[in-house]
Amino acid sequence: MVKMNAHANGSRGDKLRILLDDDMNGVTITDAGVYVVYMGDRPKSDISVSALHISMLQNVVGSGASDSLLYSYHRSFNGFVAKLTKEEKEKMAGLDGVVSVFPSQKKKLHTTRSWDFMGFPQNVARATSESDIIVAMLDTGIWPESESFNGEGYGPPPSKWKGTCQASSNFTCNNKIIGARYYHTEGKVYPGDFASPRDSDGHGTHTASTAAGRLVSEASLLGLATGTARGGVPSARIAVYKICWSDGCSYADILAAFDDAIADGVDIISLSVGGWPMDYFEDPIAIGAFHSMKNGILTSNSAGNSGPGPETISNCSPWSLSVAASTIDRKFVTSVMLGNGAIYEGISINTFEPGNIVPPFIYGGDAPNKTAGYNGSESRYCFPDTLNSTLVEGKVVLCDQISGGEGARASHAVGSIMNGDDYSDFAFSFPLPVSYLSSSDGADLLKYLHSTSEPTATIMKSVGIKDETAPFVVSFSSRGPNPITSDLLKPDLTAPGVDILAAWSEATTVTGSPGDTRVVKYNIDSGTSMSCPHASGAAAYVKAFNPTWSPAAIKSALMTTASSMSSSINNDAEFAYGSGHINPAKAIDPGLVYDAGEIDYVRFLCGQGYNATQLLLITGDKSTCSAETNGTVWDLNYPSFALSAKSGKTITRIFHRTVTNVGSASSTYKSITNAPSGLNIQIEPDVLSFQSLGQQLSFVVTVEATLGKTVLSGSLVWDDGVHQVRSPVVANPTH
Repeated sequence: MVKMNAHANGSRGDKLRILLDDDMNGVTITDAGVYVVYMGDRPKSDISVSALHISMLQNVVGSGASDSLLYSYHRSFNGFVAKLTKEEKEKMAGLDGVVSVFPSQKKKLHTTRSWDFMGFPQNVARATSESDIIVAMLDTGIWPESESFNGEGYGPPPSKWKGTCQASSNFTCNNKIIGARYYHTEGKVYPGDFASPRDSDGHGTHTASTAAGRLVSEASLLGLATGTARGGVPSARIAVYKICWSDGCSYADILAAFDDAIADGVDIISLSVGGWPMDYFEDPIAIGAFHSMKNGILTSNSAGNSGPGPETISNCSPWSLSVAASTIDRKFVTSVMLGNGAIYEGISINTFEPGNIVPPFIYGGDAPNKTAGYNGSESRYCFPDTLNSTLVEGKVVLCDQISGGEGARASHAVGSIMNGDDYSDFAFSFPLPVSYLSSSDGADLLKYLHSTSEPTATIMKSVGIKDETAPFVVSFSSRGPNPITSDLLKPDLTAPGVDILAAWSEATTVTGSPGDTRVVKYNIDSGTSMSCPHASGAAAYVKAFNPTWSPAAIKSALMTTASSMSSSINNDAEFAYGSGHINPAKAIDPGLVYDAGEIDYVRFLCGQGYNATQLLLITGDKSTCSAETNGTVWDLNYPSFALSAKSGKTITRIFHRTVTNVGSASSTYKSITNAPSGLNIQIEPDVLSFQSLGQQLSFVVTVEATLGKTVLSGSLVWDDGVHQVRSPVVANPTH
């Protein structure tokens, strides 16, 4: 089976390896015989779905059908997981009623300050119905004893809740965590994992508290980032669906969690998981999000950590919210003091206080493990086994590349100063004192080392300082253009995802690395895994004020009220940040929304080449593709506008849009366009006059773009003097 992992910058001990391996976008096959058979919408008749699945398997594998069937999806959509040979997979794909058959691969697991930074203070207006909102967290589970999930003061679960708590000897729910399930199709639970919804990794606890954790004062990571930790909707309830384990997050388990979450009655689904771009109906997240949308539930997804290269975004479907990661106005720096008094400022999250004894300093290149066959050209990087422990023990070691610190720690170094120019816009934690300096500073340190017979270096504890450049999209955040549908702008928006403090599992340590003994209640982490729950919490906040809004309306509100960002510090412009930086307080009253429902996405899918047979199964109704329903991507009622053509060409695209009035009953909106040279935007009509709430008016946007070598970024704003409903207009040159 091939798996996805979460979108944090790292699942603990693998944090740096995940980044250095380009977010592990390769596929690791552990059991190629496990397949997901997706059959679309849930059957309308009272037939036994499991019996149907067994019958289909009997047609393909014969008498061993019962042994082949691993899991049936039946609560919210139709499908199953089975052990199949490649020949059986092909035969199954040809059966009536099957939309797609694909290997059950594994995806990757893609605060005190962040909410305030977004203009979303602790005393922001709250809807009385917030405690009826249920946020589903599909992740590594949760640490229920965390104060962020204390159920005291909450009433019983909302009456709409139909879920359950898979309680065990080591896990119970409360009126905050109202439900919890775990999924593990493979059955084998590795040492260190829990066969329960309990979180052994920390990732799921972190994301859940970011989205919906209650207020906890004086939270910190061993004194760093001290403040009040809180989620976006502290009064909301949490439903936990544990899909990720130490070996990743299987497609089969992701779909099982969606199947249950939809039927359980959740309001928002948050999923900080991804892998690589793929066909919408061979992607378990896109499939699950589609059926969530059909049932009125918005799915919030992390964009991925494979940036900054183009077309690296992994969650691309138009019916889900794709969230990039950006900085907040606080960063952590770690100073290094040399024996000559010189001080250098590096980057890391270092919780270790310097000792009373100033440690000696050595260069990794001067301490090769010759016994094991290494020389200085290898030991300079301080990889495991390359260092001479006798020479390094008790010293701070200078290393010419960033790593997880395992090599230095295993050689009994008391600290490591790493240098390079790869990661300067976010900080890592390490199992020993570390500061990461620029390569030019590293060169200075090497000169100092070789200038004295008794060099010393002290690594100070990190401090938080103001980052005046924030927000900007961090380098690891995956970028557009959308690799599946190029003229559908992705990501949709960006949210805080760098150096975020949130709750943590006490079954692990700060880094999860061997030798790290720091068990903490709160930890600092970075990734689109951290930005996604910010957007999930914001979506839940909007839902609490507007309970009847569709997933598309909530998404539109978040996108059109997002704060605009500058391409001058974000070179990839909208392909980095989408509509801009999320602004939850404004999103509850956007004025106008670009609404869309299942029929709109069916038209879009027709235009993408899906056939009537596939759509009939996916939707469960009489949806067909015809001249009337074959919609282009440019006519999907989306809150952004994108077009592309080869560099040097001039192209014209026409977009049809409809907006729904959710602001003032009687209001007039005037269009305001902003376009650089080479981009011309025309709006017809350019004034929209509404007489009632819920009224819909349509308009046409004609965009002419003369494309050079760079992206052309413009915008359309509908302004009634109170609301500014902003959409990006992006023209992308292809090469």
